[in-house]
Amino acid sequence: MKSLTKHLTAIKESGKGLFVPYIMAGDHPNGLAGLEETLLKLEQSGVSTIEIGIPFSDPVADGPVIQSAGIRALKKQTTLKEIITILQKSQVKIPLVIMSYFNPIYKYGVENFIEALKETPVKGLIIPDLPYEHRDFIEPFLAKADISLIPLVSLATSRKRMKLLAEQGSGFVYGVAINGVTGTDTKYSEGLFEHLAYLTEVSPIPVLAGFGVSTVAQAEKFNQVCDGVIVGSHIVQALNEGKQDELDQFIDAIVAINKSN
Repeated sequence: MKSLTKHLTAIKESGKGLFVPYIMAGDHPNGLAGLEETLLKLEQSGVSTIEIGIPFSDPVADGPVIQSAGIRALKKQTTLKEIITILQKSQVKIPLVIMSYFNPIYKYGVENFIEALKETPVKGLIIPDLPYEHRDFIEPFLAKADISLIPLVSLATSRKRMKLLAEQGSGFVYGVAINGVTGTDTKYSEGLFEHLAYLTEVSPIPVLAGFGVSTVAQAEKFNQVCDGVIVGSHIVQALNEGKQDELDQFIDAIVAINKSN
């Protein structure tokens, strides 16, 4: 069992809900120089792991808030190579997760990318534009690395495929809660919670809901049917607007949620 799976499973089995905040690397007043500070602060708050976004010019799964964060980061000349250099020196102890589109990884060199990550706390990868059928682009390089390739399951995914993705996945299953892009203003579909409950039932690894999760009340509701939540746009926006006190209260409230299913 890879370390990210083990880490998250242990939290789940302790009765706690899982909470993964998303941040955009380089979207900080000090650019990448502020990344380690943000990671350490989030770690100290008790989050389960941290998802680090890699800025990209064509982020097809991201809504306006995260798109804007990526643009700000790119304007600060943020590159994947520099992000990895920072992470190789990181003092963070919890496992981290990188969320990147495949293009920056391909440009870096897939084998070189995985080799470079071995020297970092990064233990998980989310690549939203890499379908399950094309996982061989990266999986052979993960065979000897303690890095999980995290599957995404959408509302349109059939039950048969949901089971396959969960059984073949590692780290956790990313349950996409909406048919669309990331954001904070969302109406959930009628069958969402039944969908997530089934996914959680058949998955041997933890299931987290993401896309459109922005309130404590939503997190509490999701924790009734799955193992926790991923929150991106709400956190990215609060960090950009300097609302640190409000954000601290939000994070503390979600970290404190117990699983009720």
